[in-house]
Amino acid sequence: MFGNDVDFLLSVHRTHAAELRADAAAERLARSVPRSGRTWLGRRQPARRTGDDRR
Repeated sequence: MFGNDVDFLLSVHRTHAAELRADAAAERLARSVPRSGRTWLGRRQPARRTGDDRR
């Protein structure tokens, strides 16, 4: 259908490369955020015990 349309193939390549860069950036950002007991507001959450679920 498209044959070897150079402009089309180049636009597909650039779009795919941009998506890969965006995915890599999102993964780097996710790894850079510390995984601690804090919420996004920076307050520490109280430690939950197993008995707290029954209340």
